[in-house]
Amino acid sequence: MRKVLIALAACAALSANADTLPDTAGGELNDGSVPESDSDFPLWANEQIDPMHDSVSRWVETTSRRLDAFFGTTDALTIENDSYLRISQGSRWKEGEDFRQDVGVRFRLDMPTTEKRLRLIIESEPEETQGTLAEQDNQLVDDRISGVESLRIGLNRLGSRDKSERWNTQVGAGVRVRLPPDPYARVITQRLWTLDDGPWQLESDNRISWFNRDGYSARTRWDLGRPVGDDRHLRFITNVQWREEVDRLEFSETLELNQRIDRRQAIRYSAVMLGESGSSPSIEDTYLQTRYRRNLHRGILFLDVAPTLHFPREHNRDPRWALDLRLEMYFRRKIDRVRL
Repeated sequence: MRKVLIALAACAALSANADTLPDTAGGELNDGSVPESDSDFPLWANEQIDPMHDSVSRWVETTSRRLDAFFGTTDALTIENDSYLRISQGSRWKEGEDFRQDVGVRFRLDMPTTEKRLRLIIESEPEETQGTLAEQDNQLVDDRISGVESLRIGLNRLGSRDKSERWNTQVGAGVRVRLPPDPYARVITQRLWTLDDGPWQLESDNRISWFNRDGYSARTRWDLGRPVGDDRHLRFITNVQWREEVDRLEFSETLELNQRIDRRQAIRYSAVMLGESGSSPSIEDTYLQTRYRRNLHRGILFLDVAPTLHFPREHNRDPRWALDLRLEMYFRRKIDRVRL
């Protein structure tokens, strides 16, 4: 799959005029007469990509629905299903370090008919086990292949409340597939406020988790944002995390300006501060980043390019450059064709 993703990126680079080709799927008009293409690839590449994607997506959905019908009801054949598979290929260059490459896989098999508001979930490595905030920031891709032991099988009790009106709570428990088995439990609460009926919105996401192997962890995320014009969005994000395994409080502060260039391109400007708090709180790293994201092919294949300037504490705040490249392919039957 790594070679396939790299080959797809190469095709995109060679097809510089692809955006002027007619969109056989019926795209929006870019000048009132010529349909805008929803792919950067030539026709011969599309004929190879689309059948492969449809085949894998059908397998993901069929597997999920069959499992759901076994544990739940026959409604599993028609009810909306949130199962997906995502494969990522990441590459990173960082000043003073070796060039790195990594492959990530994330999947979710959703079984919504097991019981009303009770869902059986089978998915890859949970967020709580992805390390410190600094380690999460240094990952090339969101999830890495780590074998069967990364699987999580559990039940989620979904909240029935609208988070824009009151706190919504989800409770989950299950086991990570490893020897010996690693049981877990978690509670998630979410809330969304619209401030003074104005453009500002404040969202809170909080979770407390316990894994038998890793112990307790707690994290909270506060996201304050508002639109700035028709195609820009401003966000102030605060993350705080504590994990029993490392027994220290971590925090990050982020200022983001997100801009949608058109229906297939977006760019994000970020200023980030990472720190640790204890007897003597310290700022471990600050950095500036520009992340460009392009929908390469019909809402299923995306390219990210992110140059970053770091000022790490361990290097006496001397500036150090980094560059991240990432390809993501999504396998899911229903795809938002304009998603970025």
